[in-house]
Amino acid sequence: MDVRPNDYDGFAEAYAAENENSLVNAYYERPAMLALTGDVAGHHILDAGCGSGPLAAALRDRGAVVTGIDSSVEMLALARRRLGEDVALQVVDLRDPLPFGDETFDDVAASLVLHYLEDWGPTLAELRRVLKPGGRLIVSVEHPVIAYIIQEPWPNYLATNSYSFHWTFDGQTVPMTFWRRPLHAMTDAFASAGFRLSRISEPQPDPAARELFPNDFEALSTQPNVLFFVVEAVPPSLLATF
Repeated sequence: MDVRPNDYDGFAEAYAAENENSLVNAYYERPAMLALTGDVAGHHILDAGCGSGPLAAALRDRGAVVTGIDSSVEMLALARRRLGEDVALQVVDLRDPLPFGDETFDDVAASLVLHYLEDWGPTLAELRRVLKPGGRLIVSVEHPVIAYIIQEPWPNYLATNSYSFHWTFDGQTVPMTFWRRPLHAMTDAFASAGFRLSRISEPQPDPAARELFPNDFEALSTQPNVLFFVVEAVPPSLLATF
């Protein structure tokens, strides 16, 4: 069977099982996202690219009112199984307009999803639209230096370019395509969409992972893997001076 690149419907169960307890997801990226969101009790949060719902579940357990969107029907089915009816879930492709009114959310979490997009502009504009003034967009993307670890020949750092590879989960190999861009292109895209940079983070993995993943912990501790941003929606009255 032919599998389209980035078609999570074709391997949702296998990916979700891996994501649940893997070093990068469970002991590095997800804890970092939760640390950056901080106290979210009472916040209305959009989990953009929610997958099977582990981040949405953690945010809900911290008192947030969470809405999850994803382009994969199968991933959302897994999220529904995890979350029950407590979290609103919709099939939405981040390349399309969002089915929400202006200034709906206090925060948006975009966990490991923007690197699937060649053009961030329309997506960031929509995320800015649905955020309340002063609301936060918390983002994690594959770190741009990863390309220099896994790609040959090395890419042009200053260009935005794609690269393809294969993931293997539970014996199933699937094609993936990511878009990498330099740091300045990311911050420029945020600014153009009406966001103000609040924080850039390159965290360490959870120390508990050292004993669980002794062979990989050191590499993750010394080689950047994921880049994190917190950006704030600039109030319209300030955009002219931003």
